Amino acid sequence: MNKQEKIALTSVANKEHTASMLSADELDRLTNDIITALKTVHDPEIPADIYELGLIYSIDVENDRTVRIAMTLTNPGCPIASEMTSWVENAVSTVAGVSHVEVTITFDPPWTTSRMSEEAQVAIGWY
Repeated sequence: MNKQEKIALTSVANKEHTASMLSADELDRLTNDIITALKTVHDPEIPADIYELGLIYSIDVENDRTVRIAMTLTNPGCPIASEMTSWVENAVSTVAGVSHVEVTITFDPPWTTSRMSEEAQVAIGWY
C-alpha cells in the first residue's frame, strides 16, 4: 500500500468507524473498489492516474453509501475541471454498492508534486 492509499483509507476509516452501519469488511471492499475506479481516471496532460498523482484529498463513504470525494487539479486554471469531476463521478458510480457520488474540487492546500506516489513519478520519468 502506498502513501496515498494510506491517506485515503485513513480518511474513510476515521469517519465511518465512529458510527457506521457498514461492516468493516464492506467498508474496506468499497474503499478498495473506489480506489481502483479512481485509478482509471487519468490527467490528460500527465501520463498518470489522478489517484497516484495525489489529486484525491479525501474519500468519505456515508452510511447510505454516498461517496463524497474532495480532489484538486494540478493547475487551478485547468480548462477541463468540470470534465474531470464528471470522469471521477462516472468511474466511482460503477463500483458495486455505491448509491451516489459527489465530487468537489478544492485548492486548499494547493497540489504539489510531493503528493505524487513513486508509481506516478516512474510513469512520468521522474524516478
